[in-house]
Amino acid sequence: MVKQLVKAQNDFFATQKTKNLGFRKQYLKKLQQEVMDQEDAICDALYADFKKPKFESLATETQLALAELKYAIKNIGSWSEPERVFGSWANFPSKEWIQPEPYGKVLIISPWNYPFMLAISPLIGAVAAGNTAILKPSEFSVHTSKIISQIIRKVFPPEYVTVLEGGVEVSTQLLAEKWEYIFFTGSTKVGRIVYKSAAEHLTPVTLELSGKNPCIVDETASIKLAAKRIAWGKFINAGQTCIAPDYILVHKKVKSALIDNLKKCITEFYGQDMEASNDFARIATGKHFEELKKMLEGEKVLFGGDVTDNDRYLAPTLVDEPKLDSKIMEGEIFGPVLPLISYTEENELHAYISKFPNSLAFYVFSSNKKFQKRLMDRYSFGGGTINDTVVHISNKDLPFGGVGQSGIGGYHGKHTFDLFSHHKSIAKRGTWLDVPLRYAPYTISIGLAKKIKHLF
Repeated sequence: MVKQLVKAQNDFFATQKTKNLGFRKQYLKKLQQEVMDQEDAICDALYADFKKPKFESLATETQLALAELKYAIKNIGSWSEPERVFGSWANFPSKEWIQPEPYGKVLIISPWNYPFMLAISPLIGAVAAGNTAILKPSEFSVHTSKIISQIIRKVFPPEYVTVLEGGVEVSTQLLAEKWEYIFFTGSTKVGRIVYKSAAEHLTPVTLELSGKNPCIVDETASIKLAAKRIAWGKFINAGQTCIAPDYILVHKKVKSALIDNLKKCITEFYGQDMEASNDFARIATGKHFEELKKMLEGEKVLFGGDVTDNDRYLAPTLVDEPKLDSKIMEGEIFGPVLPLISYTEENELHAYISKFPNSLAFYVFSSNKKFQKRLMDRYSFGGGTINDTVVHISNKDLPFGGVGQSGIGGYHGKHTFDLFSHHKSIAKRGTWLDVPLRYAPYTISIGLAKKIKHLF
């Protein structure tokens, strides 16, 4: 089945239909309408998968996808235009430009934590750029994957865009094929497998991976506001957000105040009986639920820590001063568990931050502008925010992506269109003038040849 679909998409792309601007826009509009029509059903599917609150489903899944669709439909014409560049004297007379063109058939593999948005968002850019696509949603978000499949079947013919549901065996079959581009969102471990498969065919990739995102709170920060913004960014989607703060490095002078305010904010958000809250999601998979429970073994829990096995419920949890070699500090937590580690001097921060590979996100809470700048300049990370968390992802003009082990490539808005486009360079020479100096036999002096650089 996989081979037949791949061949069908190859054949369809060869017809050149997807390069037609009106054709692409027509299907993006159909997709937009279908997402709007199915928005409630999508939210129901997300709730069925891991009790995602409807507000979060709207704010972080469907409405973000609709915003991307609206932006792409409005701007696809200008994005597709050739970009004129100044010609060099060496090519005079000439016209020179950069022409975006689609790669061809692309593979998009999406994750379970934001199963709708992280499937549809890259697909929008792939279609806008003129590619065909096969989308492989996560097998762990069964209900959401099913409705994604229904939407795509209703909007697109399978030779243009299709969805393949299934587990590891389906992903393995897909990765064995030759693609013109692969877009993967998920863990660093699986990202390495995808990258290795792509290398067999020299296929370009985007890898949206993970990282242990630090959140630094210094003694000059507005503690009440910091606590509110950290608690929101950490516990939305039950902490299953790749750019959530993973651990806090807090100055010893304000640690106690931060903990008190975090407890207060969490209780204000989710109530005294947090398990009964309609605003707190569950852990999406049983395997990850068990991993999170093991992380808490032997740790000093300051707040939360309650679990209900048959509901995959883990309360928002604060952990005090875990050791660097503890399980909770091994890798990304990816759940509602937030460790707090105190520091006294700025140089102590480096011992913690440098222990981990480049993070996907980086957060600093401080009123000290020089401190903010030193940290933002010193460390390499995918994207970051000063005095807030997560919100940098909301700007469509800021590319979202990682660096090093947290990912390759960035997307959102026009950046997604550019990501799925090859930008080919073209020079069109005039014929009314042909300077003979470049042709053999060479009569130009060596001294003059050394000045040729001024023509470029």
